[in-house]
Amino acid sequence: MRNQFNPQSDRRQFIKIAGAASALSTLTLPSVHAAEGAGNKIQLALIGCGGRGTGAAGDALYVKNDNVELQLVAMADVFEHRLASSHEEITKFTESDPDKVNVPEDQRFVGFDAYRKAMDLLRPGDIAIFASPLAFRPLHFQYAIERGLHVFMEKPLVADGITAKQMNELAAQADAKNLKCGVGLMVRHCRGRQELHQRIADGEIGDLIAMRAYRMHGPVGSCFSTAKPADRDELMWQIERFHSFLWASGGLFSDFYIHQIDEVCWMKNAWPVKAQALGGREYRDKYVDQNFDVYAVEYTFDDGSKFFFDGRTMTGCRNDMSSTVHGSKGSAIVSEAGHTPGKVRTFSGQRQNRRDIVWAYPQPEQNPYQLEWQDLVDAIVNDRPYNEVPRGVEASLVGNMGRIAAHTGQEITFQQALDWPHELAPNIADFTPNGPAPVMPDADGRYPIPKPGIVRDAEYELLT
Repeated sequence: MRNQFNPQSDRRQFIKIAGAASALSTLTLPSVHAAEGAGNKIQLALIGCGGRGTGAAGDALYVKNDNVELQLVAMADVFEHRLASSHEEITKFTESDPDKVNVPEDQRFVGFDAYRKAMDLLRPGDIAIFASPLAFRPLHFQYAIERGLHVFMEKPLVADGITAKQMNELAAQADAKNLKCGVGLMVRHCRGRQELHQRIADGEIGDLIAMRAYRMHGPVGSCFSTAKPADRDELMWQIERFHSFLWASGGLFSDFYIHQIDEVCWMKNAWPVKAQALGGREYRDKYVDQNFDVYAVEYTFDDGSKFFFDGRTMTGCRNDMSSTVHGSKGSAIVSEAGHTPGKVRTFSGQRQNRRDIVWAYPQPEQNPYQLEWQDLVDAIVNDRPYNEVPRGVEASLVGNMGRIAAHTGQEITFQQALDWPHELAPNIADFTPNGPAPVMPDADGRYPIPKPGIVRDAEYELLT
């Protein structure tokens, strides 16, 4: 693929789109929040009852706010067994405070239209939680806006540029109705990382010139899949194994790596303008999913500085899940070993020896998964502008840029990722349980995989 875009203009071009979604957040608009409703409660509907949705609902129910209480009143999923398991787990989690969960059987909905039924039980100003695969985000977000609901949606938000533009348009509509929107990039709410970000902005370690992050561990979630059982419908199988399919999740790259990509770019206060990458599959003869096992991305920022990201999903290898930034006067740890606790520190040198520590955030740290909910509810109750969707879209696009670069073997700019002409999951509103899936297997049950250098400019044509 030829690079037809000027890297200097990538960021400015996207601001024209994302800026429209965030500009309205500075306006004074009518208050819309459930703290004014009966019983001073905000009601919740959980849309997508997998592990992350169950965890998000649990974090929400224990928000501490003197002015409002949160109560789960509706649940929705396309799989009855997931909904049942989630309801059981949340009920056990709240058994010491049973009033937090009020979801009788007639308020638990299964099917592709279940999201509507669950949100129909909410009042304007209540909160819908979106934790289904990312392909469903625009559909669910649009209905929440129509219903006047605040939202919390899990990351990543988009796996292609067409959907990115749709989500930014919807974000602008949410702002126009004074709706608050949280996105599950919880590291942004970590108080230690927030202080680190400020220290870096104040020049404590100088100008950032190199950044690096690693996420290397064995298979987790549904990232690797064997052939579909004969008794399963194709589309439902893919939704259940969503990490294995690019249309449903952006694959393991987008879903697993977005946190560290986002946190490093946050420290830089910029998004990279281009990426080149390597990737491949190793010992995978029985697996039929669309993921690579290893990824190595070199992101370049407008000032020429570099961010190196390495991802590996393999058993028996060295594990590492950390993020580090290097400045002209020192360095910093953004994440020592996972999302929480961050154990952030700054150093006077690059070797990060203990004797060179300049500052370290005190331990123990508050849990950022809970803090992101605390911040969202505070914004609702106090009617403060709050919309994380444009930033979540940007972070998702940077992930897409690295993934496309690895899958095609080409250098990809931010603008190219945004303008990529292929939509991974078109017509999602028309999905039916026994209908066709966005990608179909061959006669051996295998799905198309990227072929860098061979399929150089049509990752999405190959995979959709």
